[in-house]
This record gives sequence, structure tokens and C-alpha cells, in this order.
Amino acid sequence: MSYADSHPFSRTRWSEYRHSLWLLTTRDLKVRYTTSALGYLWSILDPLVMAAIYWFVFTQVFDRLVGTQPYIVFLLAGLLPWMWFNGAVSDSTRAFLKDAKLVRSTKLPRTIWVNRIVLSKGIEFVLALPVLAMFAILFGAGVGWQLVFFPLAMVLQAALTAGIGLIVAPLVVFFRDLERATKLVLRFLFYASPIIYGISNLPEGLQFWAAFNPLAGIFSLYRAAFFPDELEWFAVGIAAAMSAAFLAVGLWVFRNAERQVLKEI
Repeated sequence: MSYADSHPFSRTRWSEYRHSLWLLTTRDLKVRYTTSALGYLWSILDPLVMAAIYWFVFTQVFDRLVGTQPYIVFLLAGLLPWMWFNGAVSDSTRAFLKDAKLVRSTKLPRTIWVNRIVLSKGIEFVLALPVLAMFAILFGAGVGWQLVFFPLAMVLQAALTAGIGLIVAPLVVFFRDLERATKLVLRFLFYASPIIYGISNLPEGLQFWAAFNPLAGIFSLYRAAFFPDELEWFAVGIAAAMSAAFLAVGLWVFRNAERQVLKEI
């Protein structure tokens, strides 16, 4: 039993929020893994299959020079964080509709229903990092001091994902078609983001505009650990500013829509 549990009067609102967030997140992970025979393997199987397909297409079929060698490590360094972003935003569209009774009946801050999705997907991302490390070792991708940027990338991605989730989650309650629209946008964003290619692979006229995709700067931070030349500080600055902006807008949208959401669900 934790100190907060044994001394309930000593709890602060923030400690209670963290405690509830962790309980809901671990519940999600337990349900996801205990109801599946492969469990943890499913969290890494999807990005591995996608990486294998793109690696085969671009290195064995067309022999196109995209990304940086070893290409499989380059791919995974973009695909793994993409799976976190894509999964969290996609699941946020049902954050209130899926647990409508709990959302209405509990007095927990309603932001927790979005943040637990972001946190659970983030934990799955962390659990998949050993796979990235294994391929880096197998294919001889050196690790530089730029590995220290990994935590910064995770913080920026968490802020960006939470902000978008806080915008999407309440709006889907009012506009149900937004759930399908979000999935279409995510599909477009996959190819519009430097995942299977790098910013440097784009025509010069597009490289500047590509930096305004916040995922570009975040992915460059992840890849910098293995490929220092992939680090684009301009894109990172844009990503930091847009992550903060999306989080601020998300909180504003959420607070203004919260009462109506409770009535609709």
C-alpha cells in the first residue's frame, strides 16, 4: 500500500489524478494482454510486419534510395512512434462513447479518459523499444550521444497526442462521422510524414513545408540516436511550438465542450 493510500487526507488533487490515471492505464493494458494468446507480441508484430514490407519494397524490389542505411532501423525508428500516435488518436475517438457509464458516474477529471489512452499506448511504445535496439545491433547501426533526445521526443509526442485527443474525443460525441474522418486523416498523415522516407529525400521545395508537420521534428529526434544527420532543429522547433499549441487548444476545446458531452452520452 502506498503512502497516499494509507493517508487519504494527505492526498492532493494531482496525486489522486496520477493514481487514478495509473489504475485505468494498467487496467487497459491487462485487458489487452490477458485476453490475447500472444499478448505483448501483438504490440510489436504490427510495426515489424509493416517495416518488413517497406524494407522489401524499397530495398529488394525497386532498390530506391530512401531514408538512411540500415534502412530497417530507419523504418522502425519512425514506425514505432507512429504506432503510438496513430493508436492513441484513433482510440481517442471512442474515449467517451466506449466507457459512457463510467464517464457519467465517476467524479474523475474527464481528461483522464483521453490521457489514459495516450499513456497506455506510450507504454506499449516503450515496451517495443528493445526490438529497435535488437535490429540496431544486428544491422550495425551505431548509437550516438544524441540518444539523450529520446526523452524529449517522447515528451513532445505525448503533448501533441494528448492535445489532438482532447480535441477529437469530445467532438466525436457531437459529430459521429468525425470518427471515420479521423481515420482517413491518419491514413493520409502516414504518407505525409517522414516515416518511410526522410525529409532530405523530399524535393527542396517541399522540405521547408514538411517541417511544419510536427511529427517530422519528433521523428528526427528519435532517429538522431542512430542517424545524427537526420536531426532537423528547425523541424524540432516547429514540433515543440505546435505540440504546445495543440495541447493548449485541446484543453480549451475540452473544457468548453465537457458539459455538453456529459449530456450527449
